[in-house]
Amino acid sequence: MIAFLYRALTDIGAWPVRAWLQLRAWRGKEERLRLGERRGVTQIPRPPGKLIWCHAASVGESTAVLPLITQLQQRDGVAVLLTTGTASSARIMAERLPENVIHQFAPWDRRAWISRFLDHWQPDLAVRMESEVWPNTIQALRDGGVPVAVISGRLSDATVSGWQRAKGFAGHVFGSVNLVLAQSDDHAARFSALGAPDVEVGGNLKLASGALPVPPRALAALRSAVGDRPVWLAASTHPGEDEIAFDTHLALKQKIGALLTVVAPRHPQGRDDIEGAAKARGLRSALRSRRELPGAETDVYVADTFGELGVLFSIAPVVFMGKSLTAHGGQNPLEPLHFGCAVVFGPHMENFEDLAPAMTARGIAVQIDTPQALANTVEDLLQNELARTTMNEAGNKLLEDGVSILDVTLKAMDDLLSKTTTHPEPHSDGR
Repeated sequence: MIAFLYRALTDIGAWPVRAWLQLRAWRGKEERLRLGERRGVTQIPRPPGKLIWCHAASVGESTAVLPLITQLQQRDGVAVLLTTGTASSARIMAERLPENVIHQFAPWDRRAWISRFLDHWQPDLAVRMESEVWPNTIQALRDGGVPVAVISGRLSDATVSGWQRAKGFAGHVFGSVNLVLAQSDDHAARFSALGAPDVEVGGNLKLASGALPVPPRALAALRSAVGDRPVWLAASTHPGEDEIAFDTHLALKQKIGALLTVVAPRHPQGRDDIEGAAKARGLRSALRSRRELPGAETDVYVADTFGELGVLFSIAPVVFMGKSLTAHGGQNPLEPLHFGCAVVFGPHMENFEDLAPAMTARGIAVQIDTPQALANTVEDLLQNELARTTMNEAGNKLLEDGVSILDVTLKAMDDLLSKTTTHPEPHSDGR
C-alpha cells in the first residue's frame, strides 16, 4: 500500500513539482535553462560503450566521488555520467570534472521522468553516494536489470526509524540494491536492518578526496593583501553563525592585534544580511563578490563566492566549520586538513557522526558547544603554533586512510561492471 501511494503521489505531482522547480530557479537554486534535466530531458547523446551513472546529492558528496570518477573514466570503453541535485554542485563540477565526464541534474523521482532518463542514458551500473536511495529510481533500475551500488553509505537512526514504519516497502527498495559499501559498522547495520542483501564496510570516501583547487593568482593576491595579520576562518556558515563569528572577532580584537576574521557563507545570497550584521557591530567589512580585498582597516572579510574555499583555507591557520553551532548536520571537516588548518566545529555534526568523534579523539579537531567556547578556542589556537602543528600531523595520518578506501571502492565497482554486458549503440536523439 505504501509503495502504491508513493508512486501515485509522485505520478500526479508533476505540475506541483514543475512549479516548485520554477520557484527554485527564480531564487537561484536551480538553473532555469536546464530545468528539463529534472524531467529526464537532455540534448546530449549517450556515449558509446559502457556507461556508469554516478549520483551525488550536493557539493560535498560530488566532491567526494571525484577521485572515483577520475579512475573509472580511465577504463577502456567506459564513460561516466554524474548527476547532482543542486545548482552550486553543478557550478563546482563544471570546473572540476575530468574531461569527457558528463554532468546532468538528477531527474526527480517520478516514474515517467526516471524512465525517460534511463531510456536515453541506458546505464550499465548505477552508483549512489551515501543515502541517495529513491524508491522509483531504484525500482526502475531493478526492472531494467541495472546493478545498483551505494558507496560511502550512511543512514541516520531517524532515517531508519522512518523507513521501518513501512517495513515491506523498505525491504523492497533496499532489497533491490546490489551492494552497499557503508562508512562504518553502525551504518552497515542500519542498511542491513532495512533489507539490503549485500552490505560491507568500505569507509568514508570523503577521506579519499584530494585538496580543493587553489588558483595561484587568487591566492597570491589574497596573501599579499593579508600580509602577516593573524587570520581565522568561519567556513560554510549558516544563518546565525556569521553573527557569532563577528562577536568572536569583537571578543578577540583587543587581545590579538590586527586580527582578520574571514567568513565564507554557505549560501552567498544572504550577503546583504551578513554585511548588515557586521555593520551593526561597528565592524568594517569587505566583500569578495565585489572583487574587494581586505585592507589594513578591514575587520571582517566576507568571502561570498563559490568554489574558493581552497584559497581561504590556504591563508587561515584556524578554521571553524559551519552548520554545526546554530544549524544541524555539519560541513565536511576533512577539507581544511589538506591545508594544515586546525579545525574547530560545533556540537551538531550529525552528517559526520563517526568522523567527528574520531577527529576529536585523535586530537585532530576541537569540538565546542557555545559561542564563548569558540572565541576561547580560536584565541588559544591562534597563539599556540605547537598545538596547531600537532593537530596537523594527526590529520595527515587520518587522510592516509583514504587511499585504501578508494582502492576498496574502485575494486568493488570494477567487479560489478565486469558482470554487465556491453550495451547496443545508444540513442542520440536527445530524448
